[in-house]
This record gives sequence, structure tokens and C-alpha cells, in this order.
Amino acid sequence: MEEELLKRSENKCELCQSDAALVLYEVLPLADRTEDNCIMICDRCLAQVEKTEDLDVKHLNCLRTSMWSAVPGVQVITWRLLNRLKTESWAADSLDMMYLDEETLAWAQAGADEESNGADEVHKDCNGQLLEAGNSVVLTKTLDVKGSSLSAKLGTVVKNIRLVENNTDQIEGKIEGQTIVILTKYVRKQN
Repeated sequence: MEEELLKRSENKCELCQSDAALVLYEVLPLADRTEDNCIMICDRCLAQVEKTEDLDVKHLNCLRTSMWSAVPGVQVITWRLLNRLKTESWAADSLDMMYLDEETLAWAQAGADEESNGADEVHKDCNGQLLEAGNSVVLTKTLDVKGSSLSAKLGTVVKNIRLVENNTDQIEGKIEGQTIVILTKYVRKQN
């Protein structure tokens, strides 16, 4: 079967078209192992699919092309990755354009349910760096604090941040002794 899949994929990753070393990946859940539910995938895409690395938004732009594949396994993996990226406008647009027949959609959703269905719950700064509680960040924009005369200036360092639970777009931090909520898109992690 691997030879047939290599021929179908033209020795390239069926997601990103890379000609790096490929592995056969079985798209779960599956009843029988067939060419429709197995794909050839590079190590970089495999790490994204199996969540062994943080989502690489730039690399996964390849999904804009793989979403048009006629191979059901490729469609399923593409749909699942786009769902994990749906906070990105291009991924949401791609999901809206993508068509899966009922059976393939049910398969994609079944696997997504096993993966906890949804985007990875991580807080990231404006550059895509992972934010953790206790980190220090630098403001990348002057922010007016609602309900206060306080204005947090560009370049202000906010130390010992807290992550807002259930909202990956927000963190909490103290500026001039006042705890405020800050949008992650306006901060850069301080190294």
C-alpha cells in the first residue's frame, strides 16, 4: 500500500507538498486500512497533527491547497487542523469554503471529538510565542485602560502575568499598581 500512496502523492507530503522524508499516517478512527484513510505525510506536518509541537500557522498555510484534495484522509486531516486554527481568519474562511460529504464530515468530527474538538488552549503573544503564567511581557501599543485615566504606554514591561482562563486572547497584569486585562495581540514576550 505504501508504494501506491507514494505514487499517488508523487513522493510529496499530501498536506504541504514537501519532498522531505515521508511516513504513512493512518487517519483515525478507521474500520479497515485503505488508501482512502491513509496519507503520506512529512515529519513537520505529523508533529502538527499529533500535537507534539505548537501549531505553526505559517507552515499550515498549506491547508489552503490541501483542502481541495480528492483523498478523503487528506480532507479529514485538513478539516481537523483548520478547526484547531479557526481563530485565524484565513483558516475560518477556508473552513467555510471546504466541502465534505456527510460521511467524511462525520469521520472528521469523530476524530476531532477524540482530540477534544477545538483549538489548542494556549495563550500566545503578537509574535506567536507561547505565554505562561509568571512571564513578563512588553506592550507593543499604547493602551487606554477603560474606566480609568490610566494609559499604559508602548514599551511598558508587565511582570508576572496571569492567564485568563477560557479566553486565550487575554492576560492579566499590573500596571502602576492596578490589575488590568490586556489583549495578547498587544504584547510581546520578554526574554
